[in-house]
Amino acid sequence: MTAPAPYGTWPSPIDAATAAAHDGSPEYVGVVGDEVWWTAPRPAEAGRRALIRRHADGTEECPLPAPWNVRSRVIEYGGTPWAGAIVDDSPLIVFVHHPDQRLYVFRPDRPEQAPRPLTPVSAVGGGLRWADLAVHPEHGEVWAVLEEFTGDGPSDCRRVPAAVPLDGSAAEDRSAVRELAVETHRFVTGPRLSPDGRHAAWIAWDHPYMPWDGTELRVAEVSAGVFGPARTVIGGPEESVTQVDWAPDGTLLAATDRTGWWNLHRVDPGTGEAVNLCPREEEFGNALWKLGHRWFRPLDNGLIAVLHGVGALRLGLLDPATGEVVDTSGPWTEWNPTLAAVGRRVIGVAASARTSYEIVELDAGTGHARVVGNAHHDTVDPAYLPDARHRVFTGPGGREVHAHVYPPGNPAATGDGPAPYVVWVHGGPTSRAGMVLDLEIAYFTSRGIGVAEVNYGGSTGYGRAYRNRLREQWGVVDVEDCAAVAEGLVAEGAADPARLAIRGGSAGGWTSAAALTSTSTYACGTVIYPILDLYGWSPAGGETHDFESHYLETLVGPLDKVPERYHDRSPVHHGDRISVPFILLQGLDDVICPPVQCDRFLAAVAGRGIPHAYLTFEGESHGFRRLDTMVTSLEAELSLYGQVFGFTPAGVPHLELTT
Repeated sequence: MTAPAPYGTWPSPIDAATAAAHDGSPEYVGVVGDEVWWTAPRPAEAGRRALIRRHADGTEECPLPAPWNVRSRVIEYGGTPWAGAIVDDSPLIVFVHHPDQRLYVFRPDRPEQAPRPLTPVSAVGGGLRWADLAVHPEHGEVWAVLEEFTGDGPSDCRRVPAAVPLDGSAAEDRSAVRELAVETHRFVTGPRLSPDGRHAAWIAWDHPYMPWDGTELRVAEVSAGVFGPARTVIGGPEESVTQVDWAPDGTLLAATDRTGWWNLHRVDPGTGEAVNLCPREEEFGNALWKLGHRWFRPLDNGLIAVLHGVGALRLGLLDPATGEVVDTSGPWTEWNPTLAAVGRRVIGVAASARTSYEIVELDAGTGHARVVGNAHHDTVDPAYLPDARHRVFTGPGGREVHAHVYPPGNPAATGDGPAPYVVWVHGGPTSRAGMVLDLEIAYFTSRGIGVAEVNYGGSTGYGRAYRNRLREQWGVVDVEDCAAVAEGLVAEGAADPARLAIRGGSAGGWTSAAALTSTSTYACGTVIYPILDLYGWSPAGGETHDFESHYLETLVGPLDKVPERYHDRSPVHHGDRISVPFILLQGLDDVICPPVQCDRFLAAVAGRGIPHAYLTFEGESHGFRRLDTMVTSLEAELSLYGQVFGFTPAGVPHLELTT
């Protein structure tokens, strides 16, 4: 039986610790022999990424105990941090250890042998880093992307495909690392070797382009593991090749958006002729934020496992001869960009609005899919989970704005009239919020606060034209689209116009701060590890990492041509415009969105009488990973909403706001 109660005060079994303990999802699934391996978050273990092994009999173990942390820092967002192969009838695993970024090798079936380093430590700048690994026992090497710092600045670095000997001879000797290709581009992915070992293919791009703007597919002949001169086969400034791989029959496959959508193409490595295998206004790829993301996997039977769709991607089997796609049945509605395959088995990571991310195996012969790892278990009564709905709102000029709406809901309580709502803004900004079970969202909805996740113009999943809406319009289109969703919910009578909030992290923090300093839509805001000063985030300001240092040239425009935009759109220059309470949450080890930007913004707001709080966290970088950090952040956010919206959340520490 439900009872009337003020929004925000509904009793909920989902506390901050429960929500934080289930943050994150499995990543980087792979197959070693008959075993499935992947990385998994461990918030309670200082936020490390554990490596999980699923034996052929279905049992799971974590063969690398704490403090081993399998995570790469290449381009700061990382990439595939492990790889394995069967060598002498047992698994051999190579992985990146996050604290020192060295490659290590270990034999999980030989526990008496501790992991040993394969690469040296460099004292220069950010050192040596590795990602997008592939073990090649036939060459006695692991191939990867090498990111090597040449100085102390964030852009004093170079990246090349490289080979590291498995015998450990490079552990203290940088000269023993073999560079596979001449350094010709600023960014590269790991090389994919053709089945006959005679060709390698990879993706490359340069500033000022991001990998979703323009990339090149590079191919080189290979002889005894040695690369010949590389050449560009397809791609360019207005074509994004986001994944490349070889089919077992030697066919070169690439996901490219030359049609306006990331479609899967067969590419002739000699002529560059590209044939669209399934022409659809759907995505068969997405933004390459991490090196090694995979949206397709060729199978031995000639079919291709693909993730495809508009917005949410689903798993299907593509017959390249007919262009027909047969989708997998099952409850999963969102799939992560990681696929592995062996024989007719396809393994991926999938979730739904009611289930957390699971390791799912598809039998491509029977079409049967089943959960084989990280199985979802209800940690709370599902009655307290929100009823998620995909919605399309109307933005300025009649444009479509995609969003996921999570109305407040609780089996034991009900509210009266329009509810308070928080607009959640995803990061990127060239990214997308998926409609999956998120206990952080349920933390709020189960208490009577609605959530609306906005996939504003610029988000991925809806074609290149939708992404390009944000070109030179960052801080405009994203702010307008978020407001359109909030105002749409108000017009429907679902949301209270006096109790709207906005929150986001990274690029979402930028949009949140930009909205608070340019609109009167929101009564408060939560700004998490944000970008606040465009000039500081530009190459001239030098306050961010190399990967995104030129990102603003497309998002805002070239600094030398439109310097006024960098000033006029930056929240740091408009502290006088903010009139509502806010909190800033910042990791002190963040090199992507550094704390100095928050310091600058707070100085601009100081003395104006605006209630606010600034919480900083030692040991946290970009994206919070530690349990205690996430608990503190969630409780602080709820306390802010209570103080602004007029309720007292039970069992939550009172957040002190200063003026």
